[in-house]
Amino acid sequence: MSMSPADARYHLARIVGLIRRGLASLHTRGWRATLQRVGVHLRRQPPPRREPLFVPADTPFAPFAVPASDEPVASIIIPVYNHARHTLACLRALSAHPPAAACEILVIDDGSGDQTGDWMAQVEGLRYHRRAENGGFIAACNDGLRLARGQYAVLLNNDTVPQPGWLDALLDTFARVPEAGLVGAQLLYPDGRLQESGGIVFDDGSCWSYGRFESAEDPRYASLRDTDYCSGAALAVPRALFEELGGLDTRYAPAYYEDTDLAFKVRAAGRRVLVQPASRVVHDEGTSNGTDTGSGIKAWQVRNQSVFADKWHTALARQLPAGSVPGPALLHRGQRQVLIIDEAVPRPDRDSASLRQFNLIRMLLAGGAHVAFLPTRGEHGGAATEALQALGVEVWHAPWMKSVGAWLRAHGRRFQVAMLVRHHVAHECLPLLRRDAPQARTVFDTVDLHYLRERRGAELAGDPRLARSAERTRASELAVMAATDVTLLVSAAEKEQLAIDAPRVRVELLSNLHEVAGQGLDWAQRHDLVFVGGFRHPPNLDAMQWFIGEVFPLIRQRLPQVRFHCIGADVPDSLQALAATQPGVQVHGYVPDVVPWMAGGRIAVAPLRFGAGVKGKINLSMAHGQPVVGTHCAAEGMHLRDGQDVLVADSAEAFADAVVRLHDDEALWRRLSTNGLRNIAHHFSMDAARATVARVFLEPERGE
Repeated sequence: MSMSPADARYHLARIVGLIRRGLASLHTRGWRATLQRVGVHLRRQPPPRREPLFVPADTPFAPFAVPASDEPVASIIIPVYNHARHTLACLRALSAHPPAAACEILVIDDGSGDQTGDWMAQVEGLRYHRRAENGGFIAACNDGLRLARGQYAVLLNNDTVPQPGWLDALLDTFARVPEAGLVGAQLLYPDGRLQESGGIVFDDGSCWSYGRFESAEDPRYASLRDTDYCSGAALAVPRALFEELGGLDTRYAPAYYEDTDLAFKVRAAGRRVLVQPASRVVHDEGTSNGTDTGSGIKAWQVRNQSVFADKWHTALARQLPAGSVPGPALLHRGQRQVLIIDEAVPRPDRDSASLRQFNLIRMLLAGGAHVAFLPTRGEHGGAATEALQALGVEVWHAPWMKSVGAWLRAHGRRFQVAMLVRHHVAHECLPLLRRDAPQARTVFDTVDLHYLRERRGAELAGDPRLARSAERTRASELAVMAATDVTLLVSAAEKEQLAIDAPRVRVELLSNLHEVAGQGLDWAQRHDLVFVGGFRHPPNLDAMQWFIGEVFPLIRQRLPQVRFHCIGADVPDSLQALAATQPGVQVHGYVPDVVPWMAGGRIAVAPLRFGAGVKGKINLSMAHGQPVVGTHCAAEGMHLRDGQDVLVADSAEAFADAVVRLHDDEALWRRLSTNGLRNIAHHFSMDAARATVARVFLEPERGE
């Protein structure tokens, strides 16, 4: 297949950009780090790895125990009618990998004639209830609901093998999404293929198992999503809501369409119906009733479609027409669809730009948008990708995203807004967006003004080669701004700079986005000095070389017991070696949770000698009530007053004096702590950014 001109331009721009950035990196980071960065961009991305499916051993029955609690959070209701070996496998799975949440397990026997009664009586912790007569699936489930004591009622078929973590993923969804009223699991065939990631209901009442026979890792099916219904094979509902809705509707007895009806009742009550792919349950479909709808109990499926369609005819008028082929464009047709293109998914535990992007995504979702994320490297980011999927973001990656151009050809027309992150990504992808998503509003997120940061670094180093590179970056950034509809900046200082450099560009200020965490520990309980920042970012490395080498020894002379904690990923050997020469310096490297350091360290330092944008390390500390000593460069554009919100110093002697003064002056420390929290709430909180986010992303412009 021949390559289109737009695709060819994309690949050429990407190669040229990699060469230019590689040369700049070689000069600032050295050849080892540069080769590693280039390799990340060029290597073929492997498919994601998921844990293999758990299969309990098929051994003769022997007594065992299942999880049990007198004060359960969840009541797992398992209706059974014969098929004792399937029930045994289900219970063995629950026993082998007990949920973290307190639970009780109820087996509701609908009149089995096999070994079910003998075996269940010997399972310790199980609540076994035998119905007086066979009444069918609905009657058994409703009996279980009446007996349940948990906060959540969980329906689970006996022909399932719930995978480790399945229940906790369901329950966690209710905690994360307060509007959730029903959450279903992703159902898998025993061979690992997808049986269903939520169900689609068409306007005639017929149903479609979304994703059937596809890969469970396919990005279309792998994220939290509103769905028309979830199979009763594995779903959870708050018990109070379940009872309020009258349980499963008996007009569908003995079975079929009762779970679809339940989902419609939940939605009619103003709650959301969600499928949670992080909850995986293997389902041996058809074990109980077969798959032939022409005879036996499966014949009720045909009859009950008519019953369901009659009951919900008004709601069904809003459903997709029968015969449609569901996909993301149709499933999210009622939402504003926003595309984000960046090199990789954000890692909010590693850098402030990622935290800002992650919180922006949260705001978009809260505003009712559907967000798709396209990482140009094509890599699955492991836990970082899964964190976005848990929010409800449609995250694409290899092997389902074969190329940016091919993906945009298939999906570009469905988006109202496309955000391009960083100038080189925007430069490469804009021609493809013009071709495949001409209707989309284009937003350029600078993250920071790269050319301003590079220019300052060149001036500090006195390096004319870096100065020339900064000018090339300036030309690229300004060209992207001229070609896109909106440019996002993070600081007022950058906005002032652009008023000079590009006065005709439409600019919006969207600074760092933080939640105000609160005061943390008080002055007397806090100790030591803290710095947080990743070392792939050259300003951070320069800052630590200067602080550890020149500033901290002056502090240590006057505060001999104080320690300095340097936190951040990718610490180079040169910095480790420097730190080893200075008593009191501890280099921790990457720390998955920095909150204890923010809430327990007495002072944060931001000794940046060049850079641009807003400094997330300062925001993060202030959000936890931790005062900051920084340079003028670090405090730039952040609405900070020296002596009131922050202490500012640029020379080694002045910086050390400021740290010692703040360390020992309790009144000054409290003033900076209180004012720092106020600064975050006023300028850098999600509330402060809400109007800008709505204007740029969520509100259609005239003519859209």
